[in-house]
Amino acid sequence: MDNIAGSKSSLTWAVHISVAFLVALWLFPTVGLFVSSFRTADQIATSGWWKSLFPSEQNLTIRSAAPDTQTQDGALYVIEGNLFDGDEAEITAWGISSRAISDYTPGETAELRKGGRVTVQANGDYRMENEEAFSGKRGTRIFVTATKPAEFTTQNYENMLLDPKNVDGMAKAFFNTLTVTIPATIIPIVVAAFAAYALAWMDFPGRALLIAIIVGLLVVPLQLALIPLLKLHLGIGIGKGYLGTWLAHTGFGLPLAIYLLRNYMVGLPRDIIENARVDGATEFQIFTKIILPLSFPALASFAIFQFLWTWNDLLVAKVFLIDSTGQTTVMTAQIVELLGTRGGNWEILATAAFVSIAVPLAVFFAMQKYLVRGLLAGSVK
Repeated sequence: MDNIAGSKSSLTWAVHISVAFLVALWLFPTVGLFVSSFRTADQIATSGWWKSLFPSEQNLTIRSAAPDTQTQDGALYVIEGNLFDGDEAEITAWGISSRAISDYTPGETAELRKGGRVTVQANGDYRMENEEAFSGKRGTRIFVTATKPAEFTTQNYENMLLDPKNVDGMAKAFFNTLTVTIPATIIPIVVAAFAAYALAWMDFPGRALLIAIIVGLLVVPLQLALIPLLKLHLGIGIGKGYLGTWLAHTGFGLPLAIYLLRNYMVGLPRDIIENARVDGATEFQIFTKIILPLSFPALASFAIFQFLWTWNDLLVAKVFLIDSTGQTTVMTAQIVELLGTRGGNWEILATAAFVSIAVPLAVFFAMQKYLVRGLLAGSVK
């Protein structure tokens, strides 16, 4: 009885589990990125985002107060303070050398190499003593292994959105990305809509062969065509720039666009188109007045995919844009630059990445109701 139309399948539970798994598979990275954008660099380096609500053990390098803050206590010169500036933390081990960061336990005293001694307590309080005045401009480095409670901060967003250096770079990259993405989304939709209509409703020799070629182009790897396409652009004088990037995204997006739109247009009622032809409508009028309005779900579906691909693209932008001057740097490339030459600043990377997905998320949620209808185009008659 399970195969009778209209009856409920006994495998419904498997479908629900699969859908829940797929949703979780896509949702967890986004949640992790969002949580990491509010964590400090030390927390990100020592524990995963799923542990962000729990205390974490961190290896920290902290400098004591500068020698100019020392006071005299009888015959001793003293520098006192707290390594955590009053923040809650508990030290489990500490040291004065990067090669031995856990030589001492809280409450023990270590001899400084430049003279004097230092004692560190579990809560971060320290006391440095010396019979002679401390010299130098900076404080002594103290390496501590401490357990710190969960901490969230908006400093990452302040650095990202309020720091003039970052703001100027991200703002320029934001508008550069829009300059690339909007035409690279509109152009293939326009071209593919005309091609899909011709393949769906116009009879001409070789139509079946063209459809087969388009289906075959769906499996051509993007990386395979990058260098030959760049050489073609350089050969015909296009060079590197926005035009070459638009054409590249258009070429790579057209096979899927034509395939998706053609499948949808084939499923439209034939009577509507035949009646329009009987009434004297031209092919162009049928296309613009009937086909395009009815095909909006498929158009919106492809627009979502194309917008997301071009917005998040780094490879095509690196190949077809000159970003050495920073005038055409897109957001993905700008985020890579924010990491620095040493590959650090992961908290800035998480924050910048989450800022960059704000526009794609807005586009997706605004048009997601058309996504399923567009993807199911041509599946039923």
